[in-house]
Amino acid sequence: MNQVLNADLDRMPKHVAIIMDGNGRWAQKRNQPRTRGHLEGVKRVEEIVSAARLMGIRVLTLYTFSTENWTRPQREVSMLMRTLITVLNSKVKNLHKRNIRLQFIGKKNGIPEAVLKSLNAATELTRNNTGLVVNLAFNYGSRVEILEAVKKIAAAVKRDEMGLEDIDEENFSSALYTRDLPDPDLLIRTSGEQRISNFLLWQLSYAELYFTEKFWPEFDEKEFRKAIADFQGRDRRFGSVAMKS
Repeated sequence: MNQVLNADLDRMPKHVAIIMDGNGRWAQKRNQPRTRGHLEGVKRVEEIVSAARLMGIRVLTLYTFSTENWTRPQREVSMLMRTLITVLNSKVKNLHKRNIRLQFIGKKNGIPEAVLKSLNAATELTRNNTGLVVNLAFNYGSRVEILEAVKKIAAAVKRDEMGLEDIDEENFSSALYTRDLPDPDLLIRTSGEQRISNFLLWQLSYAELYFTEKFWPEFDEKEFRKAIADFQGRDRRFGSVAMKS
């Protein structure tokens, strides 16, 4: 904990997004069922949420379940849904007590009713909290998000609520699921894969990318601190030229 508290608070990312990849492969390497990897991954979520809160990070977005994940084996999907419901129902009071706000981004259509009920209950209980925002990307796909934003803006133009000349980056961003959040400063992906997999395509425009060989069940607080330290050592220029001292 001391190492977390000793981090460079002046250069802390405001928003960290994580693609939590490698649960199944972690389990398979240990000759265990893929579901065991998902259960171990839940422990890492708790650990990283606690570390992010202590560091003063404002938003933690976790790629929990993509629109493409429904194509996985039905047994695995069903287990994931049951696990999510159990975790939400059992952990939300503790999150609330620690002033953490839980919310989710993604399409509500297609989410099983029991899962949606648990998500809505958790977000409603914590909606007025002012601490760390834990943002679950669930049934999420960035291309769908962007298409929905385009349709929303097109409808506003059709209703004469805005003109074509009014469309800019700011009001496009305000039509996205993440309208109330700052863009991510840092994207972390575990398991050695180096792609962003239809995740926050618009929002990640100027994010720093951090890839690690560690599978998500191995990505503990120490590994999270390493990623933050790496971020703090980078020179973020946002397209400009670094000024010589």
